[in-house]
Amino acid sequence: MTESKKLLIITYYWPPAGGPGVQRWLKFVKYLPDFDVQPIAYIPENPTYPIVDEGLQSEVSDKAIILKHKIVEPYQFASFFSKKKTQKISSGIIPNQKKQSFLEKMLLWVRGNIFIPDARFLWVKPSVNYLKQYIKENNIDAIVTSGPPHSLHLIGLQLKKELNLKWFADFRDPWTTIGYHKALKLSTYAEKKHKALEREVLNAADTIIVTSKTTKTEFQAITPKPIEVITNGYDVEKITKQPLDEKFTLAHIGSFLSERNPRILWKALKELVKEHADFRNDFQLKLIGAVSQEVLDTISEFRLTDYVLNLGYLSHREAVEHQRKSQVLLLIEINSEETKSIIPGKLFEYMVSERPILALGPEESDFAEIITSTNTGVFFTYDEKERLKELLFKYYQEYQNRNLKVHAVGLQQYSRKSLTEKLVQILNRNF
Repeated sequence: MTESKKLLIITYYWPPAGGPGVQRWLKFVKYLPDFDVQPIAYIPENPTYPIVDEGLQSEVSDKAIILKHKIVEPYQFASFFSKKKTQKISSGIIPNQKKQSFLEKMLLWVRGNIFIPDARFLWVKPSVNYLKQYIKENNIDAIVTSGPPHSLHLIGLQLKKELNLKWFADFRDPWTTIGYHKALKLSTYAEKKHKALEREVLNAADTIIVTSKTTKTEFQAITPKPIEVITNGYDVEKITKQPLDEKFTLAHIGSFLSERNPRILWKALKELVKEHADFRNDFQLKLIGAVSQEVLDTISEFRLTDYVLNLGYLSHREAVEHQRKSQVLLLIEINSEETKSIIPGKLFEYMVSERPILALGPEESDFAEIITSTNTGVFFTYDEKERLKELLFKYYQEYQNRNLKVHAVGLQQYSRKSLTEKLVQILNRNF
């Protein structure tokens, strides 16, 4: 019997962190031992997570080795000024530029120009010092760094320079082309610094792993290194089958950012409410997760507030329950060139919920292809209001007739275990 390969995984998000960032490597770690890879997760000992989900602690594999080291968190100090504003910015909810307070502008400027590449940059040096010794003493075969936060790639960069071991840089999101990057009020120096670090990381890692084809294309313009696409996925959830909501519920699950505010959807819903008494009586908009004030204000502008059930942040388990009992699931991405590459992690859980997905995003979005090929919903661009309205009413009529359902195909390729097998194949080419 061959000895398991040892893979050191450097990640910031780990239970009890909530939200989508924790899921990817939590699940890879769960399945890696099935493929003779020993996962060793290196995580912060005292992190400041904007979202906490204690229920995820039970999902950590008992076969994983967990290493912890202290981190200095600048957001802890910033929270003395305003805990609420600091927490929002650290979780990626950036206020509308016209409505930003002086404190919010200051926090964003510091985040973009002082915290380079991000607020976890102070963890780089102590982590390198700690991990160098551990790697030498434990015969580690390879390391993976997972970002964002992209500071973690700088840990991998330094370890690569000093120890010359195999290094895989995993990008859950892009770096300098991510949607919120322009909102960070970057100086010319800071912008050049971000791009220089991105280029250095992409050219030093042995293999780059990304979650979408568009990000792969963007990175290919910067580096000749091998780039592999491994999307996020779904896991088998042991959740009792839920009865469907009695109301015609449209559910949005996850952070509802200011820039993700779909006015064409609110307009279509307003018209349906006005034109059809039955729709007016049955309709409910269910919001689960952090919702920006701008989105709530726009919903109010279209006189839809009375139809809103705002449940706030729920545990991952509760969110999955709502996915399975809601009538229609909303998947909304920012309408910009920069977000074509974003494939929201929740898409894959949506796909196995057996509920139709109504998706909005920029033209040629990577996730549109996935929804279409799996027959799990319908994708719209931001200039298709009438077509969107027609589909909403069609779904409503099917709901009235109790035959609103979806017939998905080809989902197995997106299971977490299948994706882990693909990851191990990539690792084995380099071990």
